[in-house]
Amino acid sequence: MAAVTKEKAYETLLVSREGQVARLWLDRPDVHNAFNALMIRELRDAVRALGTDPSVRIVVLSGKGTSFCAGADLNWMRDIAHFSYEQNLGESLELADFLYDLYSMPKPTIARVQGAAIGGGAGFLSACDIVLASSEATFGLSEVKIGLVPACIAPYVIRRTGERWARQYFLTGERFDALRALEIGLVNSVTAPDELDAGVEGLIRQLLSSGPEALAKAKDLLARVPGMAFDEAKRFTAEMIARLRVSPEGQEGMAAFLEKRRPRWRKD
Repeated sequence: MAAVTKEKAYETLLVSREGQVARLWLDRPDVHNAFNALMIRELRDAVRALGTDPSVRIVVLSGKGTSFCAGADLNWMRDIAHFSYEQNLGESLELADFLYDLYSMPKPTIARVQGAAIGGGAGFLSACDIVLASSEATFGLSEVKIGLVPACIAPYVIRRTGERWARQYFLTGERFDALRALEIGLVNSVTAPDELDAGVEGLIRQLLSSGPEALAKAKDLLARVPGMAFDEAKRFTAEMIARLRVSPEGQEGMAAFLEKRRPRWRKD
């Protein structure tokens, strides 16, 4: 097993490294990892650092304690209730920027979800590539209950669930369980609580067996192709596969396949 090393110190987060895997923990368990302005700033800093670190291949987002993230911190909400429009816009843009940075990170991201994932917490997991949830996890997009909307998280939740289910849960604000989250596409798989970590480890092994550059390009495809017209997509996709075939990683991967050996990027 790779040694665990601690990264930069944060007040609301814990970042650790096990070989090529970085684990980003929301670390406010006493308030169920509810986020505030400081956590958002620290998340943005951590995600940008991990996204540009060539030694990191996978990022796992988790919550310390019994919950993943219960949404916005109540004390922070008391403060922003008295902010001006301009102050609120600045805070909201910070959150929007963090979510986009997480979503567009050129490395696979896994959300490990236990306990509550409410409001912005559901948005955090929606911006990740793959979501594994405990069967005891609970979800909700309950902003309308306090006269607000799930605005900054909407692009990511809608991409996961589609408009059909987003309409229901954005409007009703109702809570739902992990099996329902699986049915509507908010999470990728559900497992028993004591099997959650094993499920994450299995995903990590799968991802590490693939080419790092190929994974980054696959994420680029997923981000860009849905918005392209067919004529644009034809050229874009043809150029991408042509470049990858002549790249060092593509050449190594094809050689390893033809020679029936493991490619050099595999460490197992």
